[in-house]
Amino acid sequence: MSLALDKPQTASFDLAGRRVWVAGHRGLAGSAILRRLEGEGCTLLTATRAELDLRNQRATEDWMAKARPEAVFLAAAKVGGILANDRQPADFIAENLAIETNVITAAAKTGVGKLLFLGSSCVYPKFAPQPIKEESLLTGPLEPTNEWYAIAKIAGIKLCQAYRRQHGSRFISCMPTNLYGPNDNFDPETSHVLAALLRKIHAAKAAGGNVVEIWGSGTPRREFLHVDDLADACVFLMKHYEDALPINIGTGEDLPIADLARVIAGVVGYRGEFVFDRSKPDGTPRKQLDVSRMTALGWKPKIALKDGIAQTYRAYLARE
Repeated sequence: MSLALDKPQTASFDLAGRRVWVAGHRGLAGSAILRRLEGEGCTLLTATRAELDLRNQRATEDWMAKARPEAVFLAAAKVGGILANDRQPADFIAENLAIETNVITAAAKTGVGKLLFLGSSCVYPKFAPQPIKEESLLTGPLEPTNEWYAIAKIAGIKLCQAYRRQHGSRFISCMPTNLYGPNDNFDPETSHVLAALLRKIHAAKAAGGNVVEIWGSGTPRREFLHVDDLADACVFLMKHYEDALPINIGTGEDLPIADLARVIAGVVGYRGEFVFDRSKPDGTPRKQLDVSRMTALGWKPKIALKDGIAQTYRAYLARE
C-alpha cells in the first residue's frame, strides 16, 4: 500500500442519517466535535466513563456491538502537559494503548463504516525539519518529556493503517497541533501551555501581582489551533479523506512561548512582567506543522489566535 504524500486520496462518506459515536465526548476535542456534528443530521452516540470504561476490552466490544455505530471519532485519550507526562509515564502509555486498541479493534469487529483516530503533533521527532511534514513520522528520536504518550499515539496510527491493509477498513488518522478553547483543562498539574498560562496570568491580575513565572526559557515556538477549527477539520476529513497516511491539522503558523504570554496578557489585561525559570524543561524547540496537504484538500482554519484566546478567557471566567 502506497503512503505517497502527493494527491491525497478522497472519497465521499455522508454522515447524514448515520449513527455516529464520539468517543471522549467530554474532553476538549471530543466536546467540540460533538457540537460540530449537531448540524450534520446524524444520530449522535455518547458514553460517559461511568457508563463505559474504554480501557476494558470486553466492555468496549459489548457496548459497540449493542450501539452499532456506523462512524467513530476516536478523541478519547489520557492527556496532559509536560509535568503530568513526566510524572505518570506508565499511565500515559498504558491507558492510551488500551483505549485505542480496544476501540479500533472493536470497530473492525462490529463493521464500523469509517473511523477517524485523533493522534497528536507530539508523535514527530524532537528535531524534525520545520515545518513538519507527515513523512517525518518515525524518522528520529522523540521529545523525552512526552515520549510515552507519543509512542501510544504512533501505535494508534499504525493500528489504523494495519486494519486498512489487512481488512480494508476505512480507518484514517489525523495529527492536530496544540489545541485550546472552551472546555480546556486549566488544572495547574495537568494542563497544556496555553491554558496554564491563561490561568497564571489571570490569577496574577486578580491578585494585583506584577510578576508571572513561566517554565523554561520562553523561546520554544508552538502552533495553536482553536478546538472548534479542529472539530470542523475532523468532520471534513470524515466526509472526504480516504488516505492511509495520517494528515496534519493546524494553522501553519507558530510563535514563541514568550510572545504567547504577551498575547494572553493583552487579552486578560495584565500589565506586569514575566520571568522565565530556565531550570524547567523547554520541551521540543519548535513544532510547526506543514499543513499543505490539508490546504490542498480545501480546508483552512477560521479563528485567529487572539480572537480564540479572548473566547477561551470568557469561557474560563464563566466557570470560576
